Amino acid sequence: MLSSEIRQSFLDHFRSKGHEIVPSASLMPTSPNLLFTNAGMNQFVPYFLEEEKAPFNRAADTQKCIRAGGKHNDLEDVGFDTYHHTFFEMLGNWSFGDYFKEEAIEYAWELLTAVWGFPKERLYATVYQPGPRDPASFDEEASAIWSRIFEKAGLDPKKHVLTGNKKDNFWMMGDTGPCGPCSEVHIDLTPEGDTNGDLVNQDSPWCIEIWNLVFIQFNANPDGSFVDLPARHVDTGMGFERVAGILATTKNFTDFSQPPSNYNSDLFTDLFSHLESQCDARYTYTMPEGDEKLTKEEIKDCVFRVIADHIRTLSFSIADGILPGNEGRNYVLRRILRRAVMFGKRLNLPNGFFANLAPVLIEKMSEAFPELKKQEVVIRKVLESEESAFEKTIDRGLQLFEKQCEDEVISGEEAFTLYDTYGFPLDLTEILARERGIKVDTEGFEREMEKQRAKGRAAQVKETISVKTPSNIDPTHFRGYHADQLQGTEATVTAVLDAPDGAKAILLDESPFYAEMGGQVGDSGTIVFNGTEIPIARTQKGPGGEFLHLVTDPSPELTNLVGKTVEPRVDAYRRRAIQRHHSATHILNWALRKLLGDHVQQAGSLVTENQLRFDFNHYEALTEEQIDEIERLVNEGILLNRPVHWYEVPFREKPEDVVAVFGEKYGSEVRIVDIGGFSKELCGGTHVRNTGEIGLFKIVSESGIAAGVRRIVAVCGKASYRLAEDNFNQLHHMAKRLGCQPQEIEKRLDTLLKQRSDLEKELTRVRQKEAAGQAQAALESAIEIGPGLKAIIAKAEATNPNELRGTAAQTLGKLGEGFVVLGAEMGKKISIVSLASPKAIEVGFPAGEQIRKLAEALGGKGGGKPDMAMGGAANDGQLGAALENYRSALSNASVS
Repeated sequence: MLSSEIRQSFLDHFRSKGHEIVPSASLMPTSPNLLFTNAGMNQFVPYFLEEEKAPFNRAADTQKCIRAGGKHNDLEDVGFDTYHHTFFEMLGNWSFGDYFKEEAIEYAWELLTAVWGFPKERLYATVYQPGPRDPASFDEEASAIWSRIFEKAGLDPKKHVLTGNKKDNFWMMGDTGPCGPCSEVHIDLTPEGDTNGDLVNQDSPWCIEIWNLVFIQFNANPDGSFVDLPARHVDTGMGFERVAGILATTKNFTDFSQPPSNYNSDLFTDLFSHLESQCDARYTYTMPEGDEKLTKEEIKDCVFRVIADHIRTLSFSIADGILPGNEGRNYVLRRILRRAVMFGKRLNLPNGFFANLAPVLIEKMSEAFPELKKQEVVIRKVLESEESAFEKTIDRGLQLFEKQCEDEVISGEEAFTLYDTYGFPLDLTEILARERGIKVDTEGFEREMEKQRAKGRAAQVKETISVKTPSNIDPTHFRGYHADQLQGTEATVTAVLDAPDGAKAILLDESPFYAEMGGQVGDSGTIVFNGTEIPIARTQKGPGGEFLHLVTDPSPELTNLVGKTVEPRVDAYRRRAIQRHHSATHILNWALRKLLGDHVQQAGSLVTENQLRFDFNHYEALTEEQIDEIERLVNEGILLNRPVHWYEVPFREKPEDVVAVFGEKYGSEVRIVDIGGFSKELCGGTHVRNTGEIGLFKIVSESGIAAGVRRIVAVCGKASYRLAEDNFNQLHHMAKRLGCQPQEIEKRLDTLLKQRSDLEKELTRVRQKEAAGQAQAALESAIEIGPGLKAIIAKAEATNPNELRGTAAQTLGKLGEGFVVLGAEMGKKISIVSLASPKAIEVGFPAGEQIRKLAEALGGKGGGKPDMAMGGAANDGQLGAALENYRSALSNASVS
């Protein structure tokens, strides 16, 4: 069976059993503690926790999963065995308070044996048997069901129904919460199939777990007790690649002579064929026994497996909007990509091989996962960009690595240099080192990494207020979303606290001042008490949710305000300017995603009254045309003058078209800001009421701030008016100076630039002629330094070091065998240059040595290669004397 047929038959089987077939969730997890979606049950967690009612009683799907980094990390095993992957599909079926153990087991047995034809005698089931201090009791119900099934098949349950403890046969969502026993199905793939279950759970590649049936029936309490849940659920997971590999390896269970491998199925063979066409190697289906002493053939096959696995991980991730980067899940992807590129060097694959593999995968998988085809251009461009960037440093990194291998241990500092300068992830360095029989100081590497993190933290310019707040202070209630709340209301002062630099922080029970968060700066304004205005410089949020209204020049009487009623007044003019830039940021995000693709994700932002700054994930610089189009889209959205409104919903109920900032931690209730029906984001900040309030939007700059991260700085409202006015005035001022109309400036500049170019060419010709004259004149001062060798040490005229080097080159050309040393005064500095012929170098007159000696005499520095070197010093009027002394010393040495 082809993999597509296996996947479809699984879904058809459970559809026939009344299951709703649901699409795979994104690889970008909704849970903040996951790097990637790593199991089929991730999207159903709220149903198991009974936070939400499931819209169906039964469901089935194939879920995209990545296990690389974090708690579930299979990266180190990939390639070195034949059944682990970083990316895989998990086939699963679920029951939410509907059927339980009997139906789940019978559905599984029917699919395996009746639909797919798995040999019954080779199948083994495990059930839960608690060990010492393990929870719950023996799963007698599952054991009885399996025993009945095997008996009906004419097989001995005592041999085919085995037990496992908590490690293998009890599933828990966490330390507390829903949990229950599980029942695993294993298959014996040894040639004779007669191991009688002895290899089950023994980490043998010949006996593989293919399906795990989890029976969620208990709730784990904090005190360690387990109680029955009011509703019982089923959660199953089957390794799709394992099933496809088993069917392919055994030729639909007709031949058990070959070692089992997930990589034998058509999910991988097309990828292998493409790689074979790009190099001289062939995939030979070897199965290594371990990764310590691999044969050349086993290493080669490992490389094939690594690359084929990793292109799947990268392509599917990028299709779901997760791009390689420098932190978190993004760095995991970058590390995986570099691992693949590095391994590709073993097969002498050409540069760009990894990106060129993507279309093969997309062609194979896009029918089941159409997002691959939809994002094909983005996938190709991201891979090409990342691969090209790494290839620029990989060869230099390998040269350094080989030099480091001269010692028995690669130090932490050396490993960190490979990582920081040349992009080598630590695990790659460890793999390369292990093959050469040397070790890597990983602890030292981590120390160097922590030093860098500390530098990064120290370099952050974000300023925070460090204020020690009493534990009895409640969080401040914010009530400043609407314009009519900014002034004219009352609040009670709950505390006045000391702040740095002699400032004070006033705390209120409720406040219209927005405290800095989510990229939006905090409000300023005044707090009025008995007619006295207390200026608030800015507002920040304290550790307990309290708002800190900072007074930078406090009066002694400020502490008397505690318990008093005051009137907070927000600077409404400044607030409106901030809100314009915040709403414009949302529309910009919408425009970027519309033009560039859904892979665009916010990577940081700053919203002030004067400008907005928006960082986002993208694989290349924006073109002028793209910047113009983004501006057009944003301004069109503004001119629609659409209403802006916001509302709160439970997080799980937010519409699918609402954009969230991944990495942010959202509560159970979230605030949606809907701008005109086209831009919808989760956001806690303040906004305009209609898009028309934003005014003109103008991008000031677009730049790269890190690999795969771009930054746009833009202005709107009053700030954009000032920018336009300044540019308009500057344009007219330039036109006046050039003596033309503003619309003629570009033409006039073209004329001036051409005139300058012509003058520079003429100047170069004149200087070359002067240099030739100087070279000819210098020949008259040449001295003999050996048989057939001459030297020229002279002062020359030049305006810059390059011009001096040109004169030296002409001089040596006329001289023939020997060397030339020239010096020139250039204002307050001296430049010196030396060129040497091959024969001069051979007899002991390398250019670098001449320059070092002369520069030292001048009190400067210099050096270079044997054939050419340069140096410099301060101009103290001694150049002529120094050159003459050097010439005399050389002449005297030659005579003697």
